[in-house]
Amino acid sequence: MKIDKSQIKTLEVIWEDRKRTLFGLPISFTKYTLNEEELAIKTGFLNINKDEVKLYRILDISERRTLGQRIFGIGTLHICSSDKSLGEFDIRNIKQVDAVKQLLSQNVEKQRELKRVSSREFMTDGHEDFDDQEDINDH
Repeated sequence: MKIDKSQIKTLEVIWEDRKRTLFGLPISFTKYTLNEEELAIKTGFLNINKDEVKLYRILDISERRTLGQRIFGIGTLHICSSDKSLGEFDIRNIKQVDAVKQLLSQNVEKQRELKRVSSREFMTDGHEDFDDQEDINDH
């Protein structure tokens, strides 16, 4: 089967960076890419792994900066998601960590609005019966 690449939707890259050394140099085989729908993490040189998380699945973003990271102007974002394969993960040693956190947060909210997903949908583990909720609302 031959795939017509012209029919594949390509999304504009909003942000990309590489995992950096503690000295702030981008000497790494880990690349982070953000587009309007997903965050991708590509690792490896000979064997390449690529993980993607849809932005609406991101639940929480926190920033961490050690003393060494602060000295060299880099930081780490810790992300909690409802993605089955990634779950919680880090975007390590990136420049302008504050700006990236804001950019990511804005795009997460935008995707939640577009997909009409509320954070309430992520509160359950998928094993609860929603019929009980209807009974509560009837009273």
